[in-house]
Amino acid sequence: MIGILLTSASLLPAQSKKVVVTTPGNYYSPLRPAEIGELRAAVPSINLVAPDQSRIMAEVVDADGVIGTITPEMIRAAKKLRWVQVLVAGVERLLTPELVNSDITLTNCKIVQGPEIADHAMALLLALTRELHRAISNRTREEWATREYAPIELRGKTALVIGVGGIGTQIAVRAHACGMQVIGVDPRDMPYVPFLQKSVYPDRLDTVLPEADVVFVAAPHTRQSEGMIGAKEFALMKENSYFIAVSRGKLYDTTALVKALETKRLAGAGLDVTDPEPLPKGHPLWKFENVIITPHIAGRSDGEGQRYIALYKENLRRFAADEPLMNVVDKRKGY
Repeated sequence: MIGILLTSASLLPAQSKKVVVTTPGNYYSPLRPAEIGELRAAVPSINLVAPDQSRIMAEVVDADGVIGTITPEMIRAAKKLRWVQVLVAGVERLLTPELVNSDITLTNCKIVQGPEIADHAMALLLALTRELHRAISNRTREEWATREYAPIELRGKTALVIGVGGIGTQIAVRAHACGMQVIGVDPRDMPYVPFLQKSVYPDRLDTVLPEADVVFVAAPHTRQSEGMIGAKEFALMKENSYFIAVSRGKLYDTTALVKALETKRLAGAGLDVTDPEPLPKGHPLWKFENVIITPHIAGRSDGEGQRYIALYKENLRRFAADEPLMNVVDKRKGY
């Protein structure tokens, strides 16, 4: 009888894992009923629950996983929680002690926005080097002022990419394709790659800044990276070089950048991220003709939505099968 009972129990289907969607997403990566249905169809073995916001706390109590935002209150309530998939790449605001000190695996959306942010970074640089920022603003004059412009070419110039991750790698590829020499700055050991001339650790940043005709900032915001570009670093940059920031505004000192522009140390700057953000009216950065500011839109594109959904599907499939997840964050390092 015992043998029969054991055999019968072994034939029972394993209890499905419960994953709770805690947010409807956002305008560039929505998790509406259509997207939820697509995820459910892709991984039917997962019990994917998308409750009203008023039911979130009740549903996370027995959740195995979460897709969306996570709060300390949710972590304390969720006794079975093993995995959190956030909908963004930067996780600095989510790394509370409750999450960092837990056994919960955190995955993010790094690399998903790499192509469009790299495109945007190069667009900012090219707009400055080809003087498109002046041509566009002068259009209202309806004048064919050919001799007003003195654009420069990228071929033979040196690009310094700070943060050679999902975004920085794509920037490096594009810079290399434009004929530039590319130097990487990253805390990881970088294997030989054809589009990097060399790579150094962040503590050697000062040694390579003087070589750069353009500095791209594509690193995540961590305790170690905050404020890594300040007055000293801007002073070390090559005269008439360019500064392009597309990851987080807190990585550079805004006041120091203003001074570098006022003293004409830099030829120009392209900023998709600032500190503070949004950049308030009346801020000195608005006054420079050679500064292009975009409102943190580098990550927007017509292709990003499907890449988000593809990542969620794959991680749901892996979670159901107890396989290693994609885009696991080192919670101690912050990326």
